Amino acid sequence: MSFNFSRTLILQRLADGQFHSGEVLGQELGLSRAAVSKHIKGLCELGLDIFRVTGKGYRLAKSLTLLEHRKIAQLLPQVMQSQINVQNVIDSTNQFIRDMNVKPSNGYVCLAEAQTAGRGRRGRTWVSPYGSSIYMSMFWSFAGGYQAINGLSLVIGIAVVKALQTLSVKGAMLKWPNDVYLQDKKLAGILVEVEGQMGAACDCILGVGLNIDLPKKALNIDQPWTDLVQATGLTIDRNVLAATLIDELTKALTIFETQGLRPFISQWAELDYFYDKPVKLMIGNQCVYGKVKGIDNDGALLLEKDGKIETFHGGEISVRPA
Repeated sequence: MSFNFSRTLILQRLADGQFHSGEVLGQELGLSRAAVSKHIKGLCELGLDIFRVTGKGYRLAKSLTLLEHRKIAQLLPQVMQSQINVQNVIDSTNQFIRDMNVKPSNGYVCLAEAQTAGRGRRGRTWVSPYGSSIYMSMFWSFAGGYQAINGLSLVIGIAVVKALQTLSVKGAMLKWPNDVYLQDKKLAGILVEVEGQMGAACDCILGVGLNIDLPKKALNIDQPWTDLVQATGLTIDRNVLAATLIDELTKALTIFETQGLRPFISQWAELDYFYDKPVKLMIGNQCVYGKVKGIDNDGALLLEKDGKIETFHGGEISVRPA
């Protein structure tokens, strides 16, 4: 679904959480009341909770803070400000970077208000209602190739937790290899997509989806989830959170690029959600049971099984409590 200019203007009017008459909206924007109604319906299809009261007009169920390039950029060093691209509704932030005609430089970021085809690991859909989360992707190329990116998703997870801690969100943990948990439920997910040839530079698109204030209506999410508002009650400014995430990711990836995973292993150990807990690894149609014993120097999962430690690398592996 395209997100046209009129729909953007209607949403900007509604963002304050107050009632706005359909007639007045039409007059301000040069639209018929029927056209306004059609645009409202389109906004609802993106996951926005808008209701109508006769005699008062339309209102968002809660006020909305829209992402703004200016607000995000002013919180970052000048060298990073031109690296930020804020989109409205797109298929996915990862795909946006993948489709760029010119290869971006390290640290380039795409953010979106909503995704119509957000992706998670193992072919899953990442549910992406409008204005209720952070949907973000960063580009980074590693000259060392595939062998230089072992443990990359773990480092991204650590950076996400650090950003949350900076904004007074306590208790976030990491589930190998790509999830952030809060209060025993999934708060954020990470998707790393890699392009390159063996022996050459490795281009990575690093996607992060972080739930902030999801609609309370039923969402098609196949595992226990939470969002920041539900879990903490904190009021989180998405622009501030986006800038903090960009800053922490940039710092972490700059270290990882030259030193690899080793400087992060002790940090991972402190945040390991499943450490010393019984789990099952779902590998295709196979299930492997054991107890998590951390990670090795390459970021592989260490699993104690029948008294022995076995290593499991990422890819198509899902970890679940046993």
